[in-house]
Formats: sequence, C-alpha cells, structure tokens
Amino acid sequence: MASFSKLFLFMQAEERQKRITDHLQKVEFSTLDELSELVDASISTVRRDLTLLEATGLVKRTHGGARLLQPQSQEFIFTERETRENDEKDLIGKACARLIPPNQSVIIDAGTTAFHAAKHLGGGAPQIITNSLPVANHYASNGNVEVILSGGVIYPRLGVMVGPIANETFSRMHADYAIMGSGGITEEGITNSHNLLIDIQKEMLRAAQKVIFCLDHTKFGRRSVSFLCDLGQVDSIITDTKAPPALLEHFSSKGIEIVLAH
Repeated sequence: MASFSKLFLFMQAEERQKRITDHLQKVEFSTLDELSELVDASISTVRRDLTLLEATGLVKRTHGGARLLQPQSQEFIFTERETRENDEKDLIGKACARLIPPNQSVIIDAGTTAFHAAKHLGGGAPQIITNSLPVANHYASNGNVEVILSGGVIYPRLGVMVGPIANETFSRMHADYAIMGSGGITEEGITNSHNLLIDIQKEMLRAAQKVIFCLDHTKFGRRSVSFLCDLGQVDSIITDTKAPPALLEHFSSKGIEIVLAH
C-alpha cells in the first residue's frame, strides 16, 4: 500500500511538472501565483517542482517565478516583432509623439509600436518611466531626459522587465501620459498576450492621467489571451489607415479620440 501511495505521489508530481513545462512553452515566463493556480497546488509545492525542473535544465527559477531556458517560439522576441508592419508602426510613433505636449512625464510600455513613439519623442518628455530595455537604452545617452527604469526580472527575448518588483514600481508612479500597445482590440475592450504584461499594464493605466494606445491595423478585431481593460479607460487610439472603419467609428462613438497616421 505504501509503495502504491509513493507511486501515486510521483505521478502527481510528474503531471504537475509537465503542465508547468507545457505552460512555460506557451508563455515563456510565469509567476509562482500563476503556476500555483495552474496546477492547483501550494506555492511551496510549485517551488519544489521548479527546483527539480531547473536541475534538468528545462527552466530557470527567478524572483517570484520561472522562465523557460530554451523557448521554441519566436512570437515574443522583440526584434522579431519590431520588424512586423514596421512602416505603419513608425508612422504611428510619429503621430503619437505629436500628441504629447512638451514637458510631460510619460510612461512607455514594452510594445514595439510604443518603442517607435519613444524614438520620436526626442527630448520633448523630460521624464520617461518604462519597463522596456530598448526604450531605456535609446535614451541612455540623452542628458535631457530622466529615465526611470522599473526593477524586476529581465525577460531577455521580450526586452522587458517583469514580475512583482516591476508591478510595484508602477504602482507608486504618477505620470501625465501613458503610451501603450496591446495584442488586440475589439468592441469589448483591449487584450494582451501575457498575464505578466497585463499586471504591469494595469498599473500603468492606473498611474497615467491620459492613456494613448498605439495599435497597427492587425490588432483590430483580434482577441488576445488576457483581458486588459475596457474602452472607458482609453483616451486616444493611434493607428494606420488600414484599420477597419466600422471599428474606428464604434470607438469614436465611445468618446475615444481616433488619430490616423499618414
């Protein structure tokens, strides 16, 4: 009977670890809380599972979570995403920069379209708050701009800092504007592809007086994995001329400023 119990516990642990690995193959990085909910086990149990998985070389434990060591997907790589709809993103970035008055504090998220906006802000925003490594690097030698980079765990392929420390950074911030991106927008609201990004973006939404979403036409009518916010939290949407007119009209009817980048 004792041997059967040990075998059952082993199979339980093996199943949990497989589910954790499969989940990380999809999202690459996850918090302890997410994994605990995923496998319906305590955080201490998940920590033990991650220790075993780390020993196999599959995952790397981080502060407050774990990340996959050898991701198979190219979906989240910043440089891969940055080249998609590059011309549209650059036009959107220019249009966004023109919307920001001088001498404003600006939160910039880790999206590639938001990065294009950051490049066109120049020295017009004296204070930039971000969790994006490419944005921080872009302004590293600009003496006219104060850059506040959140702490957190570096998510290398995405070029972003994530996790509880990053969340806490933005929970303490206040800014005039937030420039943000997402995985999709529909009549129901805005979604994104990763729970870790969602948590940080929600803090960004709370911290900013005015919220601008920079979205190329491929994001319209698309639902991503996790819900971020409803349309009532959006002040402006900047997009390209290929965005569907019917959806733009709907968003405009909700009081959202629509800017088409030419």
